[in-house]
Amino acid sequence: MEAARKLQVDLTVASEQPSTFEQARPDALLTLDFHDLDRAVQEACVFDTRFRLAAALGVDDDTVVIATAINRGLGRPGNTIAAAQAARDKLLQRTLLGSAGVSVPRFGVHTIGTDLETSAQRTHYPCVIKPLRLSASRGVIRADDPAGFVAAVARLAAILESTCDPRDRPAMEYLVEDFIPGQEVALEGLLVDGHLHVLALFDKPDPLDGPFFEETIYVTPSRHSGSEQAALIECARQAAAALGLRDGPIHAELRFNEQGPWLIELAARPIGGRCSAVLRFGDGSISLEEIVLRHALGMPLPSLERERSAAAVMMIPVPGAGVLEDSTGVDDAKRVPGVEDVVITAHRGETLVPWPEGSRYPGFIFARAATPALAERAVREAHRRLRFIIRPSP
Repeated sequence: MEAARKLQVDLTVASEQPSTFEQARPDALLTLDFHDLDRAVQEACVFDTRFRLAAALGVDDDTVVIATAINRGLGRPGNTIAAAQAARDKLLQRTLLGSAGVSVPRFGVHTIGTDLETSAQRTHYPCVIKPLRLSASRGVIRADDPAGFVAAVARLAAILESTCDPRDRPAMEYLVEDFIPGQEVALEGLLVDGHLHVLALFDKPDPLDGPFFEETIYVTPSRHSGSEQAALIECARQAAAALGLRDGPIHAELRFNEQGPWLIELAARPIGGRCSAVLRFGDGSISLEEIVLRHALGMPLPSLERERSAAAVMMIPVPGAGVLEDSTGVDDAKRVPGVEDVVITAHRGETLVPWPEGSRYPGFIFARAATPALAERAVREAHRRLRFIIRPSP
């Protein structure tokens, strides 16, 4: 929304729940049925007859598919619905990537409540149990033996039963895939007519070995060698092409080990949450959102070169389960050299839920410095100065 204001672009926010202000601002607020793709497209096209739509943008995994379908309904060029769905569905994505020769973990698909003991005995270990439709590593659990497998699936089943729409059968399915050791990176990119422009390559300096996969620090530029970075970028490019993606932002999660790069996940959207604030382009005044909006509207693109300074963002780990009573040390954390901002997004009285059941961070720390090592050091020191006061949930 800030990028739209900067570009003087009128913006309509579409959501699945109606707003009390929708009748007062019918040009700015729209309710769509996210569970009925055809109906959502019809409603958007009716809206277009009253308030001309130039483009639709999805901001998360679910709405990317809807936005793609709306764009197709409006006759706009861009990704096909099949490509957007392939980026959304982990099973379909794995299948297409494997068929195209992209390095992905060996995998199989299972359904909650069926043949658990047999699956546990036949699985290769260590493995990762992963829901098909959840995001932000929610419900993703590593298992090292059959007993751990059974426990992990039981835990995942409880998560899915409490969060998923019963009309969505694939939501009750899960992948079982080989755990891939190695260093993890994230790639932020923009596809323009099938060409991948790399906007940033992030290192994840904390080991992500499980049993859960809550992320913490992203640092850019990457400290991988030039040849390793080239291999990671080529892996992401091949993955996007294999899914049929040709336009718009992508966010890819990859791992690198002695065998080379592995594609872990690829989404047809920008980086999630507030993490995008770590990225600035050109002279430092251009945001990732501005680039995404300009591309969607066919406006001239500014420099896609990231600013020269190194940057880091920490997604503050959930300090424990319970109700947040207070957070302290924010001002002290902001005084750390290199720290640009500390944002606590959790509010007093909010229940904090650790991974794998949870998916929300209590806040974010941003830093910029001359080198990646200094930026990483800054967010770690700022985090050390924070305190969260939590009482047990009733």
